[in-house]
Amino acid sequence: MKRRLAREIAVQSLYQMEMNVVSAQEAVDMLLEESRDTENEIGVDAAEAARTEAFARELVTSVAERKAAIDDMLQQYLTGWQVDRLSRVDKQILRLACYELVFRDDVPPKAAINEAIELSKHFGTEESGKFVNGVLGRVLEALDELKKRA
Repeated sequence: MKRRLAREIAVQSLYQMEMNVVSAQEAVDMLLEESRDTENEIGVDAAEAARTEAFARELVTSVAERKAAIDDMLQQYLTGWQVDRLSRVDKQILRLACYELVFRDDVPPKAAINEAIELSKHFGTEESGKFVNGVLGRVLEALDELKKRA
């Protein structure tokens, strides 16, 4: 399964939701429509595309449903920052990674953090990767406690 692509779609969809008043479903639909042309050009298998789409939808919907809880968790580990003052891109990446770390058992923590760092390098600024790594490193240290409270 192309989980990296699903995560890219998820981050872009979450960003779309932050910028516009659209539902999770609408945000994912818009991005999938754009990506279908590219996927067809590189010959993505239909079953593979369906699994990627399903995973992207699950991520976006789940993060959107838990946004307040995720933001509360993140706030504890943002030294000198407020969630609402973060760049919109970094915020979506951190939300997605925090969701995968705390609420999913099928993603190894180091994989979730690595994916978030790669996404931040791709979508964020030069400093985004270091920033995301630092915040998620602190989240990882408290992961057992966070999972118990979630």
